[in-house]
This record gives sequence, structure tokens and C-alpha cells, in this order.
Amino acid sequence: MESSALAPELATLDETTAVKALAALAQAQRLRAFRALVVAGPEGLTPGAMAEQLGIAPSALSFHLKELSHSGLASSEARGRNLIYRANFSQMNALLGYLTEHCCEGGACEAATPVGCAAC
Repeated sequence: MESSALAPELATLDETTAVKALAALAQAQRLRAFRALVVAGPEGLTPGAMAEQLGIAPSALSFHLKELSHSGLASSEARGRNLIYRANFSQMNALLGYLTEHCCEGGACEAATPVGCAAC
């Protein structure tokens, strides 16, 4: 990931990193898992709590969390005997920024985006 002159949470992505992140989200259970991590916020979730909440088998969830981690959209931290997974909000915002970087070709823009639009 390249650094940006903007705030760290608005760092830019290159095309390869953006494709990797989008590919990680291009599966229904993985997208649901990522959204659950976003909703959980900085506190994150244990895989057990997430599996129960989403109705996903723990073995399948483990695979999906690994894919989200490899894409940079999630991270994990060992806390005692548990792992805590968290959404990587700076990576999520960088992906949104990448997707909207040239929105409306620099003209007046009516799109409302979480990271803002330079043209808005």
C-alpha cells in the first residue's frame, strides 16, 4: 500500500491491492463476515461469536477470515486463548477512495460516499 499526503486513513491503494480486496469481498459469507466486523467496530469479534451470529460453520468461517486477513481488510490479535478479528477501517476507506478517486470526472458530483469525493 502506498502512503499518501492525506491523513493515514485515506492512504491510496494500487490496482493489484484493490483487486485483491474486492476479490475477498466477492463471496456472500465473506462479505457478511466483513460487515459483522465493521458493525463490531474496534472491539472486534471472536470467531466463535461470529460463527454463531452469522450461522456459519466454524471451519468455513476460519477460511473466510483468512481470506479477509490476506486481503488486508481484517486483522487478528491473540487475546488469551482467543483470537479477536477486527475490520481494518483504513484499508476499507482506502478501497472506497480508490473506487471513487475520479468520480464524476472531477466535475460536480452528487454521489454521497463515506470517504468523500474530491469533486463534491
